[in-house]
Amino acid sequence: QVQLVESGGGLVQTGGSLRLSCAASGSIFSINTMGWYRQAPGKERELVAGITRGGSTNYADSVKGRFTISRDNAKDTVYLQMNSLKPEDTAVYYCNAHRFANTYWGQGTQVTVSS
Repeated sequence: QVQLVESGGGLVQTGGSLRLSCAASGSIFSINTMGWYRQAPGKERELVAGITRGGSTNYADSVKGRFTISRDNAKDTVYLQMNSLKPEDTAVYYCNAHRFANTYWGQGTQVTVSS
């Protein structure tokens, strides 16, 4: 089992920045891809950004150039630096990890961007 705990969400004005963190614990060896998803009210959960253990990244088109995902393998932590935030970024953000054939989710952290 893998446990994921997110932190760093909150309320910010348009154009502001937030940094989300996700700490993994438990059976963390062989965790490959980690990432961030988000779900806005009335919408499906969508991928925001992902990063492999080797550091390869991918981003949703809507956040390219504004968000940066990074990973500290020594701390088993993944980060999401969010800059130039927009009201449409408002959502619950979930951390995600893949280990072998299993997928794990954090409890989510709310990000609200006011206009």
